[in-house]
Amino acid sequence: MKLPIIDAKKAKKGDLELPKQFSEPVRRDLIQRAVFSLQAAARQPYGADPDAGMRVSAKLSRRRRNYRGSYGQGISRVPRKILNRRGIRMFYVGALAPGTVGGRRAHPPKAEKVWEQKINKRENRKAIRSALAAVMDRSIVTGRGHKLPAEYPFILDNSFESIAKTKEAITALLGLGFADELARAETKTVRAGKAKMRGRKTKRATSLLLVVGGEGAKLATSAANIPGVTIAAVRGLNAELLAPGTHPGRATLFTEQAMKILKEESLFADKPATSVAAKPVKPISSKKEKAVKAAAIAEKTGSKPAKNAAKTAKNETKAAKATGEAA
Repeated sequence: MKLPIIDAKKAKKGDLELPKQFSEPVRRDLIQRAVFSLQAAARQPYGADPDAGMRVSAKLSRRRRNYRGSYGQGISRVPRKILNRRGIRMFYVGALAPGTVGGRRAHPPKAEKVWEQKINKRENRKAIRSALAAVMDRSIVTGRGHKLPAEYPFILDNSFESIAKTKEAITALLGLGFADELARAETKTVRAGKAKMRGRKTKRATSLLLVVGGEGAKLATSAANIPGVTIAAVRGLNAELLAPGTHPGRATLFTEQAMKILKEESLFADKPATSVAAKPVKPISSKKEKAVKAAAIAEKTGSKPAKNAAKTAKNETKAAKATGEAA
């Protein structure tokens, strides 16, 4: 599949054949698994203080002679502390146990829990290739909600990487026909649920992904403040950038340099399996050959068991010759 190369003025500069990484079938299940793995690795561990609910002296004696104990009071064995007293009459209140006021939790979240979800390397590379194929499918991209120009998909000229100002980057994207797409990502909506209290009050639509050749490109800083737009180096692509929220088909624009690196370095492609030379198989020796070897060893060492084996080997050899002459 060939794509046109377009500059900032929407003029065609030539055609470019897509690398083999874009010919992968779209596997939504693999993409989802790869994105979940990235999201799980980014989670911050959390947990309760191990001493929470345990910072109280709730030792209550059940022995007969201890006047501070609960012996004879007819109360359950729930851990209790003395709230107040009147002489030797104690007024207890439940503490420490789950189900009591201020007590510990039965099974609190543990800070040492490992949230990471492992994924095979080849499976992750296949998921990225699948996500790359989805961004070149116009029907999948529009189905995700993006507003695209009629020319999509296409490749950006290398001159885009040298854009140093945000205003110039916005003008270039508007000239390419992404006015509706940028307007879609400008509005904020208030998030539902408790996330409003946790620093995530508003959310914004995910817009374009611009893939450049290297991190040193000026476009990486100039387009960083455009709402909804993400800039990434081609070597740093992952499944979550190409398919945010596990939904493949993000509107993505590659520069010519990024495509060149992707093809020359065979990024995210599986390496061909190297053939390992098979070890030579040792021939299975017959009983006669074993006996001859044993006889040779016996003659050198002079051991009695070996000498007996040597005699047996000689007798077997004579018997074989006699059988051959008779035949």
